[in-house]
Amino acid sequence: MFNKFVESAEAAVAGIADGAVVMVHGFGPTSCPIELIDALLDHTDARDLTVVSNNSGVGYEGIGKLLASGRVRKIICSYPRMLPWMPNPFEELYKEGRIELEVVPQGTLSERMRAAAAGVAGFYVPTTVGTVLAEGKEVRVFDGREHVLERALPADVALISAECADRWGNLTYRLTSRNFGPTMAMAAKLTLVQARRTTEPDPIDPEAVITPGIFVNRVVHIPQPKLLNWS
Repeated sequence: MFNKFVESAEAAVAGIADGAVVMVHGFGPTSCPIELIDALLDHTDARDLTVVSNNSGVGYEGIGKLLASGRVRKIICSYPRMLPWMPNPFEELYKEGRIELEVVPQGTLSERMRAAAAGVAGFYVPTTVGTVLAEGKEVRVFDGREHVLERALPADVALISAECADRWGNLTYRLTSRNFGPTMAMAAKLTLVQARRTTEPDPIDPEAVITPGIFVNRVVHIPQPKLLNWS
């Protein structure tokens, strides 16, 4: 029977290459796939990565740990410093010129990923008109209002944290942990998932599926995932 479960986080991240664009699920500490990030660092040599996420991490676990490793060339995010009072390696790396930053408004970031998933090359949005974020981008007028052209944002890999998975790769999420996961799973060539629960051997009720298994490549069962500390 078709089965997308792998035996370990190490097996899940196998094959991530240098220069990959890696989408990382999560919103601050919520639903960050820490075990997959740890496996990427411990069991692959992938470097020169571009990370796409809502923010640059919280503290020195998860995305923060990935940045601190020196393997990330660029980060594309909406909040470079989501919690300014918390330590974060991004600030030091950026000040020293050791990481590139592309800031994208949160709604635009989500839509750029969705466009990639839908096969849409780009779209126009008024959000950044007249700001530094619009510099160098095409501007057109629709209905008397200026709009900036934003390009689709595909990825090589997506690291996703799900609440539940079945052997076919169908996923559900818990509450706000849904955030960017479904969109990232569709926008990436290779979607890797850590799931807190499984329905093995039964499938998830089709009416409850949020991310269909067609968008998922590998799933590892992590029953007690680490949690990022807000404090």
